[in-house]
Amino acid sequence: MKPRIVITGLGIVAPNGVGCTNFEAALRSGSSGIRFFPELEALKFSCQIGGKPPLTQNIIDANLSALQQRNFNANGILYGIISGMEALRDANIRPATAEEDPLWNLGIIFGTGTSGVDKFREAIYQVDDKKVRRLGSTTVVQTMASGISAYLGGMIGAGNRVTTNSAACATGTEALLLGYEHLVAGKARQMLCGSCSDDGPYLWGGFDAMRVTTWKYNDAPEQGSRPLSASASGFVPASGAGAYVLETLESAKARGATMYAEVLGGAINNGGQRLGGSMTAPNNTAVQRCIIDALSNSQVSASEIDYINGHLTATVKDPVEIDNWCKALQRSGADFPYINSLKGMIGHGLAASGSMEIVASLLQLKHNFIFPNVNAEDLHPDIENQVDSDRIPRNTLEIPLTTVAKASFGFGDVNACVIFRKI
Repeated sequence: MKPRIVITGLGIVAPNGVGCTNFEAALRSGSSGIRFFPELEALKFSCQIGGKPPLTQNIIDANLSALQQRNFNANGILYGIISGMEALRDANIRPATAEEDPLWNLGIIFGTGTSGVDKFREAIYQVDDKKVRRLGSTTVVQTMASGISAYLGGMIGAGNRVTTNSAACATGTEALLLGYEHLVAGKARQMLCGSCSDDGPYLWGGFDAMRVTTWKYNDAPEQGSRPLSASASGFVPASGAGAYVLETLESAKARGATMYAEVLGGAINNGGQRLGGSMTAPNNTAVQRCIIDALSNSQVSASEIDYINGHLTATVKDPVEIDNWCKALQRSGADFPYINSLKGMIGHGLAASGSMEIVASLLQLKHNFIFPNVNAEDLHPDIENQVDSDRIPRNTLEIPLTTVAKASFGFGDVNACVIFRKI
C-alpha cells in the first residue's frame, strides 16, 4: 500500500500579501495587488501595470543575512527563499545547524522559469567582450536555473533530493506532483516544493512584445486582470512565490504536525503541440486527459469535486478552459463545481502562478471559504452558456469544502492537475 501524503506547511510571497495570514485576509476581501509602474510607461510598454510583492526591508532582513544580501539582485530567488522558509516554519521543521548532519530525509523541488534576469543584465551591462571575466562572483548562483533550490538547500541543510523544475506556468503544480511521487516511492519523508518567478521589464517585455498582455487598463490597474470576463483583454504580468511542505502521514502524525490537506494524486502530461496545441496554446484533448487522469490516479470521481482553482488567465482561452473542465468532469450548468481564478487579484505569476494558486487553494480548503472572482462581473457569454453564474462567485462564500482540484496549463503545451482532500 502506498503511503498517504499530506501538506503540513505553507508559505507565500504574493502581490497582494506576504505571509499566509496577510494573504488569506487579501483573498477573503478580494484585495488586488496590481499597480501601475511608471518605468513601464517610460519604456512605452503597452501594458504598464503588473503585480509585484510588497516586500519590506524588515522581511528581507528576517530571511537573509547582510552578507547574503550583498550583491544580491535576483527577486525571484528572494521570493522563493522567503516563501520556502515560511513553509518550513509553518511545518515546525528546524533547519540543520552548520555543525549537524544534513536532513537526509528532507528534499526540495523548487521550480522557476527564468532566474536572475536583472542580475544577468546588471552583470553584462558592466563589462564588454574583453572583460567578460569580471561578471562578478555572485552571478552564477543567481542566474543558474537551480539557484532557488540551491539557496534553500543550503539554508535548510536539506540532504535528500534538491533540484529545480521548469514547466512554464505549470511549474508550481508540477513541483508538487514531483515531490509527491518522490515521497510515495519511499525516497524521503518530507519535501519542500514550490515555485517562484522574477519580475521587471527584462522579463515582462517579451510578453508585451507577444501582445498577450492587456493594454486597456493602465489608468485603472486593479481592474486590469479580468479572468472569465467578456471584457478581458489579455493577462497582467506578475511575480512572487508559493511553497508547501509535503510529508508522509506517518511522519506528520509522529511529529504532531498540523495538516492542511491530503494530496490524493494528480497527473502531468503534454499535448505534443498537436491537435490545435502549440507553443502557446493548449491541445484541448490533452488538457481533458490530464484532468481525467488526475481523477483516476487519485481514485476520485468527478462528482466528488467541490471546487476548482482554475488556470484562467484573462485571455480568449478562458471559455476554452471552462469547456475542457465541463467535458473532462461531464458536469455543467448548476452541477458544475465552484470555480475561481486568483489572477483577478494578482495577475499572472508566470512560473510562480501554480504555487501561489495552490497555497490559495489549500487555505480555502482548510478554512472553508471560496474567494471572489474579482473583475468577473460581466461573464463571457460562452462561459454563461455552459456554467451557471452562481458557480463563479463574485463575493466570498463561507462554505465547507472537502475535495478540490487545481490545474495549471503552460507554454509548451504542458499540463498538470492535482487533487486535494480535507483531512
